[in-house]
Amino acid sequence: MASSVSFYEVLGIPASANSHEIKAAYRRLARICHPDVVSTTQKQFSANEFIQLHSAYSTLSDPDKRADYDRDLYGRRRSSLTAATMAAVASSMAAGHRSGYSCGKWETDQCW
Repeated sequence: MASSVSFYEVLGIPASANSHEIKAAYRRLARICHPDVVSTTQKQFSANEFIQLHSAYSTLSDPDKRADYDRDLYGRRRSSLTAATMAAVASSMAAGHRSGYSCGKWETDQCW
């Protein structure tokens, strides 16, 4: 996928959508942007949009393809962290900070 728009955004659904929501979104959008439905002046734009829409649906409707896509999408978002962010996290961990929690002893921190 060369575009920065995710397949979830193409279909206008959340990443937690189930198969029925994916199919409903695809059908709703296909009725709007199918090249046979739009005016002759918009056919080329509509064809490209419909190809992207169909690609999103065919990927997200197949559980195996969707799992691969989600892994790839999450990996790209994760790798987009800047070097400064990674350095800040590493220095925080080296200093012994644990996500805002105090470094007290577990037994004494409990309320019995």
